[in-house]
Amino acid sequence: MAGAGEDDAAPPPPSPDRQPMEEAAAAAKRSRSENHHGLADGPSFRMEDLPAEVQPVIISLLPLKEAVRTSIVSRSWTTLWRFHCDLCFDVDSNTDDNSAHQVNGTGTNDQSTNRYNTKITRAKFMETVNSVIQRHSGIGINKFSISCDLHKEDSHHLDKWIRFAASSKAKIIDFHRKISDYRVEEAPHFPLEALDAQGSSFVQSLSLASVSIKPRSGICRFTILRRLVLSSVQIFGDFPGLLAKCSRLEDLEIKWCSGVDDLIVPHTLDKLQHLLIAGMDVQMVEFHATDLAHFEYKGRVTPIVLHGCLKLEKATIAFEASNVLPHAFNVIPSISPVKILIVRAFISKYGQSLELPLRPQGMFMHLRHMTCKIIVLARDVNDYNGVLQLAHWLDSAPRLETLDLHMSYLRSGAFVSAEVAGVEAPCMRRHDHLKTVFMSGFQCYKSQIELACCILGNASVLEQLTVEAIWGDDDYGRICEWAEVTSKRFGKVITVLDAPLNSE
Repeated sequence: MAGAGEDDAAPPPPSPDRQPMEEAAAAAKRSRSENHHGLADGPSFRMEDLPAEVQPVIISLLPLKEAVRTSIVSRSWTTLWRFHCDLCFDVDSNTDDNSAHQVNGTGTNDQSTNRYNTKITRAKFMETVNSVIQRHSGIGINKFSISCDLHKEDSHHLDKWIRFAASSKAKIIDFHRKISDYRVEEAPHFPLEALDAQGSSFVQSLSLASVSIKPRSGICRFTILRRLVLSSVQIFGDFPGLLAKCSRLEDLEIKWCSGVDDLIVPHTLDKLQHLLIAGMDVQMVEFHATDLAHFEYKGRVTPIVLHGCLKLEKATIAFEASNVLPHAFNVIPSISPVKILIVRAFISKYGQSLELPLRPQGMFMHLRHMTCKIIVLARDVNDYNGVLQLAHWLDSAPRLETLDLHMSYLRSGAFVSAEVAGVEAPCMRRHDHLKTVFMSGFQCYKSQIELACCILGNASVLEQLTVEAIWGDDDYGRICEWAEVTSKRFGKVITVLDAPLNSE
């Protein structure tokens, strides 16, 4: 009996199917335990295990400051940062003393220096840059960028830095003189000739701000330069001659530069795709660019001639003077092939308006999307109908599909009641492609209502007119009333928004 009881109390033998599962689980547990102890004892993989030529590549993926910090970890890593391909220096960046000491070769782990970050002074900044380029290998530089406040008397430092970038065959060179109070006479000279020291330049992108340049004949053979950006640069010498040597230039931006009376480049830039001219005090703009796709001009009204721009798809025109809206459509016939047109202009009752021709001189047969930003200067906005000029110029784009009109009024005026929905619209040809119209700054001014009615009455396939009232407009209800009455009159959908849809 006792024996039988013991047999009954004994646990059943393990199932044949369960035993292998338990053994597998135990093996997995042992494996995880071994891996855990391995990680605790030391890394299973070390940087030193990689080939010598791969280690600098990995370090170069870090920002320069982080790469220098990383070099402190191991003595064998001390020189890896010296092969960093992107040397970017910014005087506003915070750098601790530990990184600075490491660049200078004194390497320290003092915890007190790791605790606080300090702004690098201008002198310390120049010292750091000089130390880096002195200790760098000078091999495989991709980008060399400096952003700091450099004075004219410090030009010899800039000369040294750019010569280093040129000898290292840097592809991208950026120098931005960051200053709050820019004085032209204090601009340091940027040594273009240094980029041509070896008879040719390896630079593909060059961006300069707040410096002076003096291109001379026989130098600066930028045969592979693709992007050139000049901002607040004093230009002396033969600037058209410099551009003529940039045979592969694709992107050119010239902003607020001085020293150039005329931007006339007689040589063909057949690779140029984007041209931006802003804030230039020039008498004439003339370019030969057969491959130009995007043209931007912001500044005073001046003659603009673009030769052979049959591939132009987008144009942005912003004039500083008032009552020059016709210029965007009339005096730049070379932009007529565009599909997207952005126009910004001031119109005023007090300035002299240009006479409108009976027919538009340039027909925008390919134009599909037009954005107009119109700023109206008038005391009594209901007594000034300058915005109706746009109805005339819409005739020059018979295949227009989308119109975005942003109106800003710098003088207040009384609102007009919804009863003016029956006002006579100006003469405008029929539009068989215009589907979407958006009007911001809508306040039911008389000219705004006339223009809206003009579009509603002549856009045969218009799907929706959206008007956006000024944010917080007390007469939002009156605008909705006008929209309801006008919608029934023309049989079109009119949507009224009471909050900004697009930020300017």
